[in-house]
Formats: sequence, structure tokens, C-alpha cells
Amino acid sequence: MSGKLKNLDDLLVHQLQDLYSAETQIIEALPLMQEKAQNEKLKKAFQLHLEQTKKQKERLEKIGKLLNIKMQGEKCKAMEGIIKEAQSFLKEDASAEVMDAGLIAEAQRVEHYEIAGYGTARHYAHELGHNEAADLLSQTLEEEKDTDEKLNDLAIQRINVKAE
Repeated sequence: MSGKLKNLDDLLVHQLQDLYSAETQIIEALPLMQEKAQNEKLKKAFQLHLEQTKKQKERLEKIGKLLNIKMQGEKCKAMEGIIKEAQSFLKEDASAEVMDAGLIAEAQRVEHYEIAGYGTARHYAHELGHNEAADLLSQTLEEEKDTDEKLNDLAIQRINVKAE
């Protein structure tokens, strides 16, 4: 969206396009993180998150059709920065355990950004009476929270302890 944001509808479009760009970037980045992970449970978590992210992108496309919004057009610079930071971390000389702990930290930064974005978009959609879109956004928001919790559990139970 390159024009002036005049109202909440415009802001919702901006948020949805930003999330769509973020999901697209995450789909590209997750295989690299999965490849670098050593812990099998972490590898599997990244694989499952990749599959889930593809479905979330499809859900955004469905919202775009519902609201007659073209999802392309925005570049999520925040996600671009988060992913660049993660890619930089992947080049660090670290033990397997420390690398896995760091990968979880990088992945949680992604999740926290998405939780904020989806929560905001859901609120705007609800305020504007776009109930079906709000429900779809709520579904993704819950998935993002669940993924963050699973990453947190992995870190606490296994990875961080081994990295000490």
C-alpha cells in the first residue's frame, strides 16, 4: 500500500499485507534453521512450523479474497531484519547445543512479532465488522502462541540446560 492511510480499513490492509510478506519470508527461512538444528525434536518443530506457516499464508490469501485485498505490495521490513539477524547467527561458531538454544531464541523473536501482528489485525478486523476474517486471524494467532509455547518448552526442558 503506497498511498496515504486514511482510515482503519486502510490500516487493516497494510497490516494484512505486512503479515503476508512476513509469512512468505518465514517460509524461505525455516528450512535453513531446520538444517542447522542438531536436536531432532527441534528439527521436527521447525518442519511442523514450516507446514503450519504455509497454511497461515493460505489463510491470509483467503482473507484477501473475502475482503477484496491484493496481499502483495508490502515488504515486511521488520521480519526481514529479524531473519537477517537469524541468518547472521547461523554463521556463528557455536557448539551444537548452543546453536540449538540460539535457534530457539531467533525463532521466538519471529513468533513474538507474529503474535503482535496477528493480534492487531484481528482487533482491526473485529472493529470493522469483518467477523470471518477476524475468526481466521484468531485461528492463526492461537497457532502462533502455541508454537511459541512449544519452543519455550523445548528450550526449558532440553536445549538451554545442555547449552550451559
